[in-house]
Amino acid sequence: MREELFPPDTPFRMAVPIEVRFRDLDAMGHVNNAVYFTYFEHARLHYLRRLAEVPPPLEPLGMIVAEATCQYRAPITLGMPLRVWIRVGEIRQRSFVFLYRIERCDTGQVMALGRSVQVAYDYARGVSVPIPEPWRERFRAFEEGQLELALSSPSRSDGGKDDHRGCP
Repeated sequence: MREELFPPDTPFRMAVPIEVRFRDLDAMGHVNNAVYFTYFEHARLHYLRRLAEVPPPLEPLGMIVAEATCQYRAPITLGMPLRVWIRVGEIRQRSFVFLYRIERCDTGQVMALGRSVQVAYDYARGVSVPIPEPWRERFRAFEEGQLELALSSPSRSDGGKDDHRGCP
């Protein structure tokens, strides 16, 4: 029995739709294992952009991915409707942890779980830095349900493309 990356009842507030492309497939006709990390990256960029644009806008956060892990649960194939759920699972002094869950939109089947550690980084000086307080506050406010993102609502049920649930 494998150890879980995070508890199965971990709450997520944002999901991003993923379209499986032909180029994502390997010779066996399913998504190549390395592509899952691209799906995580897509969700990560979406999450950070959405949080940064909420007024007042935040200064860009320099960061480096220091660690990334994926637990594969089931093969993904072309045409499968997917979403990547994403959340900040932990905020440390100089780093924070993203958690990911890739699932089918039509059945809710979990296809993969992921985790990555991002280190706040000053590229000009070439050193890690503390996570700026405005980013810490924004992460906490969103994850605790105190911040809603424009054009998105976790309670939407009309299937709109800006829905946090991430499926058309």
